[in-house]
Amino acid sequence: MKKSIFILINLILIFSGTIQSQNIDSLQISKIFSTALKDNEGYHALYDLCKHAGKRISGSPLADTAVNRMSVWLENWGADTVWLQECMVPHWVRGEKEEAKIISSVLKMNLSVPICALGMSIGTPSNGIKGEIIEVYGMGELKNLNPADIKGKLVFYNGPMPPETIFTFNAYGHTVGQRWASAMEAAKYGAIGVVVRSVASHIDSHPHTGSMGYSDTIPKIPSVAISTEAAELLSASLKKDKNLQFWFKTSCQTLPDVKSHNVIAEIKGSKYPNEVIVVGGHLDAWDMAEGAHDDGAGVVHSMEVIRLFKALGIQPQRTIRVVLFMNEENGTRGAKAYAEWAKKSGEKHIAAIESDAGGFTPRGFTLDCSDAEKYYLRSKFAPVLSYFGVGDFSRDGGGADVGYLKDICPLISDLSPDSQRYFDHHHSELDVFEEVNDRELEMGSAAVASFVYLLDKYGNGMSRTNSAEDD
Repeated sequence: MKKSIFILINLILIFSGTIQSQNIDSLQISKIFSTALKDNEGYHALYDLCKHAGKRISGSPLADTAVNRMSVWLENWGADTVWLQECMVPHWVRGEKEEAKIISSVLKMNLSVPICALGMSIGTPSNGIKGEIIEVYGMGELKNLNPADIKGKLVFYNGPMPPETIFTFNAYGHTVGQRWASAMEAAKYGAIGVVVRSVASHIDSHPHTGSMGYSDTIPKIPSVAISTEAAELLSASLKKDKNLQFWFKTSCQTLPDVKSHNVIAEIKGSKYPNEVIVVGGHLDAWDMAEGAHDDGAGVVHSMEVIRLFKALGIQPQRTIRVVLFMNEENGTRGAKAYAEWAKKSGEKHIAAIESDAGGFTPRGFTLDCSDAEKYYLRSKFAPVLSYFGVGDFSRDGGGADVGYLKDICPLISDLSPDSQRYFDHHHSELDVFEEVNDRELEMGSAAVASFVYLLDKYGNGMSRTNSAEDD
């Protein structure tokens, strides 16, 4: 009987301690959110990035501008240290604005339509290329066609993002392979070029770029994206005239690699300085627009962790390191450079969080870690963060850049904002500062800072350092 009473008393004390701890954490996190929303500093930093270094594709002068300007913001926000980490990056240039036409004598059509070159594509001859169109809805369809029907023609990949998919990143994952590998597959059958339906969730007149790939063992052919609206028109026209022709002209090219940099800043840990929590976004953006959602928002979310900690006098136990990765869009060279350095540093990376899903209202975080750690984070962190609308820890996965740390870091995570509008803007000329709401942006910054605060205070599950302060 006495033993049962003793156990009950201990459970009550543990439960009371947990409630008290959650109340203290909620108070501190409330201050983080209030400060972010009131100061609105991140929104000003995003404006600077978008308007002064907008089309900051890796290897460009504007990418260097972004490195320099964001370094200054981090210094002014009180980072203990700010430094640049060198990396060599691809230097692909788009050249003159692309042109394309649907040509049909049957339909009396000679109509210009919006396209853009896919990233890393070769250009066309100076007079462009023209050919009949073979329409498919996925790469697997090519193997069912007669190769003679493909040779010398253009392949039109018209597979859409599945609109019935609730989480649009899953829809993107279902479709993006078509963009990446389409030129390689079509070239196997003798095609002279590919036209790819933009990987976008909305029907409009804006083409969306993105990386595509080549193989050294397969002929390289030009690859362009066509707007979803024009893709619908081209498909409908083909049903009326299967022999219509499509002409397009691009002048893109790949130049020799150039030197660039990651931007790294940190607050040194007071108790465990060799235990590191990384938080980052990618500094480069496609040259179609200003890269406001992809990934200016993620850059700001990451940088503001330092600002909010400093503004509120939060001294972390562990080192909080912000990494603004260069070259996520067409090579991930910055991520590879940081991961290589981190593996040799002798430090213990306990968590790596990325923000690369836009500046919309944050909902929670994805998790790539052990089942035990998922249980720990969902049971201990989600209840605290749910009050602030960011307690959804249900999805698995992590960011592309921090994913290179997976073999040395037990927790890889990505901020998960509302995804419904993201692919309306993604990789297109619509991705501009004006499309980011200031409150949604600052909510994202506060969410990331709050998650980092909890990770620093309690560790990250079974692999955390079990000091008294962690428990």
